[in-house]
Amino acid sequence: MKFFSQVVFPPLESPFCLQDRIVLLGSCFADSIGEKMAAAGFDVMVNPFGTLYNPASIEQAVQRLDSGKPFGPEDCVQMGAGAGRICSFWHHTSFARATAEEFLSNANAKLQQASEFWKSANRLVLTLGTSFVWRHDGRIVANCLKRPAGEFTREMLTVEQSSECLRSIASAHPEKKILLTVSPIRHLGDGAHANALSKARLLLAADTIAAEYFPAYEIMMDELRDYRFYADDLVHPSPAAVSYIWERFLATAVLPSDLDQISRNEKAARQMTHRPNLV
Repeated sequence: MKFFSQVVFPPLESPFCLQDRIVLLGSCFADSIGEKMAAAGFDVMVNPFGTLYNPASIEQAVQRLDSGKPFGPEDCVQMGAGAGRICSFWHHTSFARATAEEFLSNANAKLQQASEFWKSANRLVLTLGTSFVWRHDGRIVANCLKRPAGEFTREMLTVEQSSECLRSIASAHPEKKILLTVSPIRHLGDGAHANALSKARLLLAADTIAAEYFPAYEIMMDELRDYRFYADDLVHPSPAAVSYIWERFLATAVLPSDLDQISRNEKAARQMTHRPNLV
C-alpha cells in the first residue's frame, strides 16, 4: 500500500563530497540544512549576512562577498519598533547591536572572514524563499528592520528578474558548482494564493539557468503534505521534516563513498551536544 506520492528525481551529476568548501545562502531553510551539513563534517559557511529571502538580496550578498568592501557609517540604520539597536539593510536583525561602532566591528569582522571563505569555495547552495521584495529609496533591502512600512515599497519580482539575478551569480562564478533549491517554508502574509504565485516564479526562474536542482519544496509539498510535519507556526518544516529532507539529500546529492564517514561525524556531533544527567 502507498500512502503518498514519492518525488522521484535523479542523483546529482556532481555530488557533494567532504573535501568541498560550501557556501549556503538564502532562506532559513538554508540555515537548517547548513547546520546538518556542518554536523556531518562538511566545510560550510552559512548565510554570513543572516537569512536572505529573495533572489535579488542573494545576488547583492554575492557581490559584497566578491568585493569585500567594508560596511561604513552610511550603512548603519536605526531599527524601528523601539528596538534601540543598529543594523543595516544588508543584514538580518540578528546582527543588530547597541551602537553603530559595535555593529560595524562585528559586521566587518564577519564580512572579512566570509569573503576569504567565499573566494576559496567550490560549491554554492542557493535556497530561494520568496519572489516578494521590499525597496527603500529604490534599493531592494534584505530586511526592513522593523521600520515603518510607509518607508518602503513592495513588489513581486518577475520570473525574468529572478532569472537575471541567478544568471548574474552563475556567469560571474563559473568556478563554483551551483545547487538551487526552493524553500519549503511558506510566506503567508499575503495569503496562500500569493505564496503559490511567488513560489511558482522562483521555480520557473530556477529552471532557466544551467545549475543542478534539489527538490526540497516538492518533497515537502508531495511527500510531507500533513500539518504534523510543520512546526507550531504551521509555516516552517518541523525538525522531523528537515531530517527527512536531509536524508533524501544524502541519498541523492552526496558522494556514496562518503556516507559512512558522514554517519560517524553525525554520531560524534550528537555526542558533543549530549549533556549527561547530573546527580
